[in-house]
Amino acid sequence: MNKYLSILNFRTTLALGVSVVVSYFVLTYNFHYNYDLALISIAIVFPLVFTIRSAFRRREKALEYLSRFKAGLTTVRDSFLDNKKLDETTKHELIAIISTISTTLIGYLGKTNTREQLDKEVDKIFQFIQLNKEAVGGGTAIKIFRFMKDVHYSVENITAINHHRTPIALRAYCLIFIYVYPLIYTPALYHRLYDGATLNESWIVYALSAISTFILISLYNVQDQMENPFDQHGLDDIRLHDFKL
Repeated sequence: MNKYLSILNFRTTLALGVSVVVSYFVLTYNFHYNYDLALISIAIVFPLVFTIRSAFRRREKALEYLSRFKAGLTTVRDSFLDNKKLDETTKHELIAIISTISTTLIGYLGKTNTREQLDKEVDKIFQFIQLNKEAVGGGTAIKIFRFMKDVHYSVENITAINHHRTPIALRAYCLIFIYVYPLIYTPALYHRLYDGATLNESWIVYALSAISTFILISLYNVQDQMENPFDQHGLDDIRLHDFKL
């Protein structure tokens, strides 16, 4: 249950608070006007859906590159292990290097390691080949470098996804308009209910205003959690340990 409540935070409380206060003043001062609420939908829902889709695409790309990273390292490991010229001690040394690369990447995404540490660990594969080039052989080395290209490509793309997010200005725009939304929506809502509304039915204004605001701020919170798929704070975050060797 706690996971499903993770979309509730201080923004939810603030947005609902604004909704309740605006509803109170609208009912108290009988303030209402006729307004086309479709414009509000265009102003808020469209950019909000755009940011959610963008965050989802970033998550899918991250999964793709993490998979390529793991597949590349696995193939490199198997290429070395299949080499009969390498003794068991050397092979165990290589396995330790590859395992450390995988662990360092996960630590980097979890902000416990730096990019410099990750690059240093990845470079140990090249150093290993240089130290054992006679046993590895030229043909095997070329094949391993080809797979290491996938590893480097994946690391660069994962780093880009980790640092560059969906447009900050657009997300700020969505959040501001969600807070302003009750100021525009509630009087228009009250206008539509005005003919049949009485003091005993004022809860309808409170309820509808709060529910619509809650939906919008919850969608924003979902997008915000999906924005960083590596921090393990959201329901849809990537399970990084699935990609550990």
